[in-house]
Amino acid sequence: MEVDRRLAEDSFLAFIGYARSALSPEAEDASREQNGDGGEEPVGPGWSWIASRILRTCIAYSSGVTAAILLSDLSQAWGEQNRVASSRKRPECIKQLKSKHRRTKLPNTVTIDSIYKKNFLSLSSVLEVVIVDAYVLPGTNIYMLSLGDFWSSNTIDLFLHRRYYDLVNTQNGILRKGREIFLTGCHLRTAAEGSGYMRLLPTEYLVILLDEEQDDDAMLLGAQFCSDSFASISPDAANKGVSYSLYARIESIGSEEIQGGIGSLKRKQITLVDNDGDKLKFLLWGDQIVLANLFSIGSMIALDRPYIASSVESGLEMAEELCLEYGSATQLYLVPFIQHEEQVSVALSQNRYQGSRLLAMLDPSQATTVSQVTLPCDSQGSVDFTNYPFQPFVNIHRDGSYSDVVFSLRLEDTTGAIWARLYFAKFWSLKRLSYGHTVYFSGLTCSLTKDKRLEVLWSENNTGASLVNLSTLPAILNSSCLHKLSRLSDLSMQSSSTYICRVWINQVDLCRIDTRYAHTRCGHFVMRKPDGLIGCRFCREESVSEVVSSFYLRMTLTDESAKVVAWCTGQTAAELLQISPDEFNNLPEDEQLMYSSSLENLKFTVALVNCQSSGHGSDSRHGTLPEDDAVQWEITCALKHDL
Repeated sequence: MEVDRRLAEDSFLAFIGYARSALSPEAEDASREQNGDGGEEPVGPGWSWIASRILRTCIAYSSGVTAAILLSDLSQAWGEQNRVASSRKRPECIKQLKSKHRRTKLPNTVTIDSIYKKNFLSLSSVLEVVIVDAYVLPGTNIYMLSLGDFWSSNTIDLFLHRRYYDLVNTQNGILRKGREIFLTGCHLRTAAEGSGYMRLLPTEYLVILLDEEQDDDAMLLGAQFCSDSFASISPDAANKGVSYSLYARIESIGSEEIQGGIGSLKRKQITLVDNDGDKLKFLLWGDQIVLANLFSIGSMIALDRPYIASSVESGLEMAEELCLEYGSATQLYLVPFIQHEEQVSVALSQNRYQGSRLLAMLDPSQATTVSQVTLPCDSQGSVDFTNYPFQPFVNIHRDGSYSDVVFSLRLEDTTGAIWARLYFAKFWSLKRLSYGHTVYFSGLTCSLTKDKRLEVLWSENNTGASLVNLSTLPAILNSSCLHKLSRLSDLSMQSSSTYICRVWINQVDLCRIDTRYAHTRCGHFVMRKPDGLIGCRFCREESVSEVVSSFYLRMTLTDESAKVVAWCTGQTAAELLQISPDEFNNLPEDEQLMYSSSLENLKFTVALVNCQSSGHGSDSRHGTLPEDDAVQWEITCALKHDL
């Protein structure tokens, strides 16, 4: 069918399907089976939930997203949503370890609950955590660790640093569920910076805890770390690439030192003693000194592949010829020192998990694929589409009453059209929206009026209501996973798609550049009336005071296949001209006339939409299009680049 073909060609919709299969491979089969027999709701995230999350991420990452970023945020958000929906029980692996937990906290230790409460994490803070889960982000090769601790009810996810991938990507990897680790030097990505949930960014400063009473750990120590001693280290062999695995006790941890004439290089010395009583210095330089926060005197440390350095080269005045350093391949294991006579009782802190307001508004279990074709009614004559995004093509605006904050839009999808009434809390808040733009709705409701007519409504105040103009979303241009590049020769008057093309500016002598005033709220041009007042025809406001300088730009775009005349306004025009309206107005008149010549052959990625109304007179176009001319393509978004 033509409808199926068009939907299949929509890269945005295709990625939603791909993301759903990646997050829950069984979801599609389960959906078909359960929908066929009227059974339970299918497993996995629903189409509507995924669409809303993708749009939210695109808004957060305006410079563009990758499939890995989207799948990462989707996976995190879905996992957190399931965590909220389920009862808050401490993972069994933490319960088992807590019964044997006897060591005291390190001085700089913070709890996961405190991170959520303060929304902050210092680089010098220490996390004493247990791995609750280790997994690969769907569609990527990125490893994640879900971490909990003995004092918190929350967990937090960590992007694992690649230097530790060899320890987790095997079936019996040591970084697995139930393993205790110490972390420091962590950067916190707050909820506002990405998916809506906190995460820990990769850190090199990770120490793996071992328990000599556990058979697996005892075998690891015996097989890997007991054959080498400090006396067996050969500088010549180390220079030839021979690596060592050493096991020693931490005798002392020195204070921070400043090296160099300008006092910019920090150093910390840790004295180690092996089983033969020999001593060596373990040096930490610069940012590495935070690793010392993970150590305690008396603990046993296992160093796999430490860097063997000369004491003279390291600036040490000592009898030992060699010293150890934390190299790029070094991995650290620790058997913490425990004072067996000490008993510590720690009360669980209050649950302070902070969830996403958006996720609380959306029902993630709703997985029935949204109909983008029909608006059915139930036996009571109404149906609620609150939790479904709806993808229409804006064909015609009908001016609404600004005083009532109500607007009417005629919306089309691939099979038909319908009028929708939009209710805003205070004023039009969607910036510029015009013919041919593709928008995504969630929160539409449908009902029958008294005269049995179908009525579609959208209210900004409704729970879960959102409206995103996909045609003007900057992230789409730089996100190859969400669009398919088209040639100018592919543009079709019969299509309602937003085309993404790579073009350059041609025939600059035909370029038209005007500056005008636009209404700040809606982005459409204003007009000066005979009485001197400035009005907005789109908003039907007789007098507006909030205006901003804007461009009206008409130019010829070219690629290898065709030439197209298109127009644009606002920020899109400023991006194409590489100048703001105010800066342009300040140029001398002769420079303004010659300015278009500087644009020739500049290369851009642009979004193009068909702005011609189909089957409707030009009277309905007042207030939406800047000119009643024959230009049928609008540039809704642009990004300069070098081909």
